[in-house]
Amino acid sequence: MKEPLSDKIQLKREIEGDSLQKIREDLHALISYFEQVLVDLKEGEVAKILHLLEESQQENLDSTSDIPDEKLVQALSILFQLMNLVEENSSVQNRRKIENRVGADAIRGSWGETFEKWKKQGISEDQIAALLPTLRVMPVLTAHPTEAKRISILELHRELYLLLVRKENIIWTMMEKDTIDDSIKAILERWWRSGEVYLEKPTISSERNNVMHYFSKVFPEALKISDKRLKFTWKSYGFNPKKLILPEHYPVIDFGSWVGGDRDGHPYVTAEVTKTTLMEHRREALQLIKKQLLDLAAHFSFSEAKNYVPPILEMTIEELEQYFGDAGKKAIARNPREPWRQFINLMLLKLEHTINGDGHADWMYYRTAADLQKDLRLMRITLTEIGGAHVVEEWLFPLERQVQCFGFHLAKLDIRQNSDFHNKALEQMLKKAAFPDANFTEWDEEKKVAFISEELKSNRPFVVKGEPLENEAEQVLACFRVLKDHIDLYGHEGIGSLIVSMTRGLSDLLIVYLFMREVGMLNVPLQVVPLFETIEDLKESERILDAFLSHPMTLKYKKQMAPMQEVMLGYSDSNKDGGILASRWNIFEAEKNLTHMAEKHGIQLRFFHGIGGTISRGGGKYHRFLESMPPESVSGELKLTVQGEAIAQQFANLLNATFNLEMLLSGTALQAGEKRFKNAEPEFPLKAFEQLAEISLTHYQKLINHPHFLKFFSEATPIDVLEQSKIGSRPARRTGKRSLADLRAIPWVFSWNQSRFKLTAWYGVGTGLKLLQEQHPELFNQLKEFAQKWAFLHYTLIQVETNLLNSDPEIMQEYATLVTDEEVRNELMEMILSEYKESTRQVGDLLGGNTESRRTSLLENANRRKKALDTLHQLQISKLKEWRAIKGTSPEKSEYLLTLLLVITTAISGGLKSTG
Repeated sequence: MKEPLSDKIQLKREIEGDSLQKIREDLHALISYFEQVLVDLKEGEVAKILHLLEESQQENLDSTSDIPDEKLVQALSILFQLMNLVEENSSVQNRRKIENRVGADAIRGSWGETFEKWKKQGISEDQIAALLPTLRVMPVLTAHPTEAKRISILELHRELYLLLVRKENIIWTMMEKDTIDDSIKAILERWWRSGEVYLEKPTISSERNNVMHYFSKVFPEALKISDKRLKFTWKSYGFNPKKLILPEHYPVIDFGSWVGGDRDGHPYVTAEVTKTTLMEHRREALQLIKKQLLDLAAHFSFSEAKNYVPPILEMTIEELEQYFGDAGKKAIARNPREPWRQFINLMLLKLEHTINGDGHADWMYYRTAADLQKDLRLMRITLTEIGGAHVVEEWLFPLERQVQCFGFHLAKLDIRQNSDFHNKALEQMLKKAAFPDANFTEWDEEKKVAFISEELKSNRPFVVKGEPLENEAEQVLACFRVLKDHIDLYGHEGIGSLIVSMTRGLSDLLIVYLFMREVGMLNVPLQVVPLFETIEDLKESERILDAFLSHPMTLKYKKQMAPMQEVMLGYSDSNKDGGILASRWNIFEAEKNLTHMAEKHGIQLRFFHGIGGTISRGGGKYHRFLESMPPESVSGELKLTVQGEAIAQQFANLLNATFNLEMLLSGTALQAGEKRFKNAEPEFPLKAFEQLAEISLTHYQKLINHPHFLKFFSEATPIDVLEQSKIGSRPARRTGKRSLADLRAIPWVFSWNQSRFKLTAWYGVGTGLKLLQEQHPELFNQLKEFAQKWAFLHYTLIQVETNLLNSDPEIMQEYATLVTDEEVRNELMEMILSEYKESTRQVGDLLGGNTESRRTSLLENANRRKKALDTLHQLQISKLKEWRAIKGTSPEKSEYLLTLLLVITTAISGGLKSTG
């Protein structure tokens, strides 16, 4: 007989049940407003369709008068986005209720949950205090082509979300509520009158402006709230507040970006773009600090007549006044007898010189953020000396944290390039230098390593600066020269890592040292980072990194850096290459093996997880993602990409942004604590999962290596539309070849999602489990036993099930009708549907219980969207047939249909809450 649920769990479930009802009510209200707006705009037929869909009367849609396809699609697209906003707001309010009524430790991924686990493990206050400042987390924003919505639509989202939050206040009068409702209707009208998708391809500049919004407007505020939540949790556990009052006591959050630095297959990211991006980051960071300093001055009106003034402050003000001459005297005169304000005025003067670049002597400007931190520290010390602890905590601490986390660079710009591109560049340089055997790309690995190793013993360059070079060589060297120039002027803090995608061997990493040598950068402590992407590369990663860390040049170069090596792991290409189980297993194994190997070298690893928003590409809740890693692999430093639409989903509103930062920080802390405090763990069935992954890989590759698979994929999914989409500045293919290998992982996943196959996140799982049970029953039983106990296994199964539940066999079969060869269609659909059924059965059995009760929220969200999605899928299939039939014969009609298909694609992605 089962034990009754605890009161806490029961209460939490009741709150979650109330949340589902709230979503229904809030959505009904918004749809009603939307219908009113449409009626007022003489769009009554469109409003009628929305009403029928809400009442689940899709069968009556055909009885409505014909309305233009564009209007139908736009209405459904807005409907989905309203659903998403309502669910987002409900989620935030739900967390608030749980925290207030159940406790912060009931929020998954929160500091409360982490502290509660530490308390049960007997971890002491001092141990936690020692751990926290060793943590460093870096979310890296990327502009991969997965955000289908225009920036102006995202702005409308933000405005509407704020109004939904305002409606939560129960004290409004009827008039005030009516005013809010009118504002919502006005936004809905603007939305209806706006275009939904990019009709022109966005520039890198527009993508940069989008991510800059998060760096400058969202993250600084989210950081403040995140710090307060950590401080509140610390105090609530009865710990000494003095151990968590300085910025140095807190985990560090660094922010990173790929926009303007990632040039892998992106011809538009030039050296000039990188230069401009670095300067944009710097300008915005300095303006943020200036704004904060001005705000600080407004609050620090402490008179020397009422406060003791420490001599060190008086002396510093006098020195700076003399240094600056007349400008210093004016700064002092603005606030007579208010020494702290006077000091801030002088700091502002130094900052102005820093911004304008007109400081010559060190005392005239801040060369680095560390210089500014010294002045802020002086303010903290002097204010603390006069007993101003509350003032320091409320006003000075946030600025110190901002400077600590954002510096003068705002976000660290990673520089990424493909190994093949680097090889071509070096070959062109060797030919320019008239080497007798310059065909570098044709050399074997041993010859490449020997040549580079010998070359690195010398400081001579290959080419004379200013000499004309071929394309690849010119691009690579121009980029490194931009980095060198920026570092000479401002230091290296604004530059992240030098990442080599498709790292296949030691030479792919050593070659970066040659480019650095070419421009005189070998004295700069930047991380040269391998990116292991395919299944084969992940398996080779330990050997490659071991050779790299052992190499004399690396040993010499690393002396100027902390004992830390960054390694990037690719979730997307490994999934495309081997399916979800093989991808996850080989990443898991790589993390373990690389960690143990690095320990032999006496260094720690910082794993850089190249995850996307979708499950196929590593997406998921951060706390579950972190729990699923090998405990020994989390050093306390963590880096991960936030891509495309995931940026807006996670960080568009402040409370969501704060929650996601908290999950990242507390999750990293928990996993780093597991390693540091060495808690005993059960022996997990590693051999069983390894065997499962191998069987799954074989079955998955039978599908993608099928002689007609590419034809099926090209016709049964809208991949040809996605390749024409205007949703990102990067091309869909690396080199333009019509092959699966050349196709980027993002449109690969995007296209399967659109047609509701979603097989990238489940194909091979069912057969893998079935054959494991038949051939190795003892291993299968081990997996069954640990399905709920092993976080890695449980997380994987939950993610697979999520995609199975979001797939739709009936819709799959509709898209399959687009395949012109009936024999190919029937054969491949039989394989896919058979695997779908087996995967659903096997995963359900392993997870146990009733799926409907386990996944209530997911199933209700899917059901809420089903009728509208079915309508859009039918329209997409119909228009795909039309467009493909006339391509190349009727340019005007073809362009019209393509634009409509792009709008439909955006609408469907909104309904599914994911792209690629």
